[in-house]
Amino acid sequence: MSTATVSRPMANSLTTGKLPRGSTWMILVGSWVIFGAVFAILAAAGVTKDFNIVGAIFFGTVLFDVVIYLTSLLVEGARKATDRLVTSLVATAFIIALLPLVSLAWTVLVNGLARFDITFFSQSMRNVIGEGGGALHAIVGTLLITAMAALISVPIGILTSIYLVEYGRGALARGITFFVDVMTGIPSIVAGLFAYALFALIYGPAIRNGFMGSIALSVLMIPVVVRSSEEILRLVPNELREASYALGVPKWLTVLKIVLPTSIAGLTTGIMLAIARVIGETAPLLIVCGFTTSMNYDLFSDRMMTLPVFVYTQYTQAAGINAQASIDRAWTGALALIIIVMLLNLIARIIARAFAPKYGR
Repeated sequence: MSTATVSRPMANSLTTGKLPRGSTWMILVGSWVIFGAVFAILAAAGVTKDFNIVGAIFFGTVLFDVVIYLTSLLVEGARKATDRLVTSLVATAFIIALLPLVSLAWTVLVNGLARFDITFFSQSMRNVIGEGGGALHAIVGTLLITAMAALISVPIGILTSIYLVEYGRGALARGITFFVDVMTGIPSIVAGLFAYALFALIYGPAIRNGFMGSIALSVLMIPVVVRSSEEILRLVPNELREASYALGVPKWLTVLKIVLPTSIAGLTTGIMLAIARVIGETAPLLIVCGFTTSMNYDLFSDRMMTLPVFVYTQYTQAAGINAQASIDRAWTGALALIIIVMLLNLIARIIARAFAPKYGR
């Protein structure tokens, strides 16, 4: 008499007792959505003045820590649940560190959208007293002054870093490194006073123009470019240099054809960090460029407005019945400045990827 064998599906020990892939992200986003809805209801009911995005993210992340631990404890066991809890706590610390940035970006975005229109980006403040007007003159001034500062600073900074890494030895190299470190920590207003004193000795105390602002920003920008470029150039493997020397390539050509192309992505990132460092400076530009309500495309003639000074003047001049219009322009100017920095970083990433060396098998 034959016995029928009943086949049963075998359980896969490698997948049994595991949370589905992507469940961590779903729990995190779901926790944020839950507390986002709670704070939205509180704001709609008038309990809180505005929607608190920082509170929603913070309490949502805390809820995520609890839910991911309990869920993993029920499905995967105590050992895996403890591992997930520690991992979530590390992620929580990272999210908490980002909360000031999130708060800043959210506040600028919410308040800056009030005047984020075509008029703001196509008109200046010439003959505008109350509502209306724009920041075209400030945007143009910021781009021109920053571009000239980068044109001055980038060659000097990169050549200095090449000297320190490839050629510099002895007391001169140590002296340059010391003074670069000192320049890194100088207050921005000192750079503005230096540029003003330099040009005032030649042209008199009434001199104000955009080129003076470029000189002041370059004083702040050069040490950042030098330090970042120096660290990047030191990361290039010496084997690449030695291979080039073994083929009889002179040192200057090795630097030009091997070292710089290999580190182009890092150099571009360092340059963008330096630009982001100086593009929002207000004090030196207020001293050497002054402020104006009219368009000025000439760096070497007359006063020139920049976005940081525009934000400062609009906020400090907010008074009377048109105070809200000035405050709205100030917030939108700050939002425009952030967008410009983001676009410059995006362009830098594209350039770095396009010119980076291609490695094939």
